[in-house]
Amino acid sequence: MTENASKSISLPFHDIQIDLRPSGAMWVGEHRALVVSDLHLGKSERHARRSGGFWPPYENLATLERLTGEVLALSPRMVVTLGDSFDDVRAADSLDEETAAAIEKLVAGHEWVWVTGNHDPAPTRFGGVSAAALRLGGLTLRHIADPAESAEISGHYHPKARMRVRGRAIARKCFAMDARRIILPAFGAFTGGLDVLNPAFAPLIAPDGAVVLTGERAVRVPLQKLRELQG
Repeated sequence: MTENASKSISLPFHDIQIDLRPSGAMWVGEHRALVVSDLHLGKSERHARRSGGFWPPYENLATLERLTGEVLALSPRMVVTLGDSFDDVRAADSLDEETAAAIEKLVAGHEWVWVTGNHDPAPTRFGGVSAAALRLGGLTLRHIADPAESAEISGHYHPKARMRVRGRAIARKCFAMDARRIILPAFGAFTGGLDVLNPAFAPLIAPDGAVVLTGERAVRVPLQKLRELQG
């Protein structure tokens, strides 16, 4: 495992070299595939529709600008979104023209796969193809991790790491990983996170696993060290 010039963590995972990027995206160079999860586009619109409360309507473009930055930096052949790309089907249909045009521009020119999630069963309006899961070399990419599987890449849980360093509280979106699987952080700008030490992760990530923090650079922290930093 190494940190490369892009400040990513580069490591072999089931015989495929991958980069875990500071943005929360994963790069599979052998297949020129960019993988992100849980964009949750349209989240503020869905929130307004369900509760009547309004959030600043900037999360869509903020998320798409970050994704565009990854596309420009890596020139992928394929882009894979690991489900919950939209906050629900109605949110996908209610996007403003600027957001819709930005998505269409991103999708054009790439092999684009929308892996379906629990929020968005079939996001096909913008081109690309939908799939319940995708095989990429020896890896299986899906939305929700299957505890019985291995060599798996997934999303859904929005892993986040919390710790205290030099008396200061820190919370970062993170990758959660062990020898069997990697769970990607949510890429969406307005998405929250679930503490990676929450019991929900226990069937999925072994105690000797690790997190890779996102931010200015990717940083690997073993789960045992994270427990100590939380204590």
